[in-house]
Amino acid sequence: MTSRNWVHLFLTTLVVGSVTTAVVGFIVRWSEFQQLLSTFHMLEFLSILVWLMGVGLIFSILSQMGFFAYLTIHRFGLGVFRSYWNFVQIILIAFVLFDLVYLRYNAFAKNGDSILPYIGIATIVLVAGLIVAILKAKQTNKEAFIPAMFFMIVVTVIEWVPVLRVNEHSWIYLMLFPLLISNAYQLMVLHKLNQKSMEERKALEAKTKSIKKAQKKPPNS
Repeated sequence: MTSRNWVHLFLTTLVVGSVTTAVVGFIVRWSEFQQLLSTFHMLEFLSILVWLMGVGLIFSILSQMGFFAYLTIHRFGLGVFRSYWNFVQIILIAFVLFDLVYLRYNAFAKNGDSILPYIGIATIVLVAGLIVAILKAKQTNKEAFIPAMFFMIVVTVIEWVPVLRVNEHSWIYLMLFPLLISNAYQLMVLHKLNQKSMEERKALEAKTKSIKKAQKKPPNS
């Protein structure tokens, strides 16, 4: 990827994370926003909105760190496990989803609490991963399905750990959806930017060759 396209990915992902967090925060904290709007406290409303967008920038940067870390891990996994890398990723996906339910239920559930809310959160992550992986496979090739699932599920949960350990419900959803959307955006746009970078390099090489040929051509007498 060229530096220009990398900067484009970085900036657009920041925007995606910031806007998504603001929208999700507006939904999660609707009672607070509704009260401010009904009493025409627009300054407080805007200050909270700006704060949410700032938090979204942090989520976006965390998402991008996880994305580029995964690209490195993926190449490493292909080199070490070779044809078994997809199988290893499937095992890790199942392990992470199981722990997302089992460990959180054991850590935070009180006597008589249902396990369904914990399963529900894991289901959201699983469904989001499936949808993005299917779209990615359709746009590229079927071999991209499992890596996309791994990234959307395993990497998202790892990025999500700081809030999962606190277990504050509004923050769980406030962080989850921006991470999912930011991760999905990066995954879906990556092959397009790589293709664009390749075309830009070819155009630059062709331009360089034409300049060199023009310089070697003898001047007209």
